[in-house]
Amino acid sequence: MLGGGGGAVTRTLIMMLAGVLAAGLPVDLPADPVKNFLARCGEKAKAADEEQRMAVKGQNGWLFLAAELRHLSVGKFWGPGAARVSQARRPEHADPLPAILDFKSQLDRAGIELWLVPVPPKAAVYPEMLTDSSPFGEGEPPPRVDFYDREFYNVLAEKGVKVRDLWPELVRHRHDKKGAMYCLQDSHWSGLACRHAARLLASDISRRRWAKAVPKSRYALVEESVEITGDLTRGFPELAAETLTLGFVKTGPGPDAELVEPDRESPIVLLGDSHCLVFHAGGDLHASGAGLADHLALALRFPLDVVAVRGSGATPARINLMRRVRSDPEYLQRKKLVIWCFGAREFTESSGWRKIPLLDK
Repeated sequence: MLGGGGGAVTRTLIMMLAGVLAAGLPVDLPADPVKNFLARCGEKAKAADEEQRMAVKGQNGWLFLAAELRHLSVGKFWGPGAARVSQARRPEHADPLPAILDFKSQLDRAGIELWLVPVPPKAAVYPEMLTDSSPFGEGEPPPRVDFYDREFYNVLAEKGVKVRDLWPELVRHRHDKKGAMYCLQDSHWSGLACRHAARLLASDISRRRWAKAVPKSRYALVEESVEITGDLTRGFPELAAETLTLGFVKTGPGPDAELVEPDRESPIVLLGDSHCLVFHAGGDLHASGAGLADHLALALRFPLDVVAVRGSGATPARINLMRRVRSDPEYLQRKKLVIWCFGAREFTESSGWRKIPLLDK
């Protein structure tokens, strides 16, 4: 029994719990600093939306995509309440869970493994760069603020979906001497993050029997400094161009070496959004030969098939895969693994999560 002021303590705890439940937050949401940080993300995203700005200015030249901050702040995004927080055009396409499970089921029927590889929001790895002071003190590493993403990964894992959670790996390298894990002024991860993610994924893939049987090539890595203008800089003319260290994967070390091209015959499909194309596709995606697909090829010693889009990796990417399957009836027979990589913000910020039929019924 509680004595003395125990009754007051109990009433306080009940009031705190009632507040958490009323806000729609899980009872086990971490301590107040995390809740406060997520609320701050929501405030900044709302202000940017009202001012019709794509980006939020952080510290020391860092820019954050407003939609990504909104994603962090909205709470649970799957289940019956998904339509309340999603940007999907139609409420029946708001919940990502049914579409992901349907996609896995189809790939299972085709004998193909699925890995879900969401790229964490920038503010989840560098929360201190968003606010004017460190929201969690000086401790390392920072606490997880992508609380709902992690909870969703647990739900997926319980249903048999293999999720490769990159947050621990990116946080481990967030003070890499060669640079940050995200472009300071762009909505994408950095070339260094692509390298670390590729090594992590390849360490598991390379143990597969089918991967060992694929003919191998020897590729070379050439590092160069590249200056880019990030896609978030519009409206911030005072910011200078950003310089990144990129590792370009080539067919050999000599001056005549070429970039490693994607291969439709590869047993691996890299599927997703522009996180799969940045530093790989060239043009406004900054470079060619230094993205995730390239570094996976370097680590595995064979190229991948790339089916990625500049828009949403939620539904449009799977539509492109469906078109490839329909144009080549034997396409899926050559595949062993689909790596579905996209920004985690897609769970709430995409136009919707439709079920896309890959296989003939």
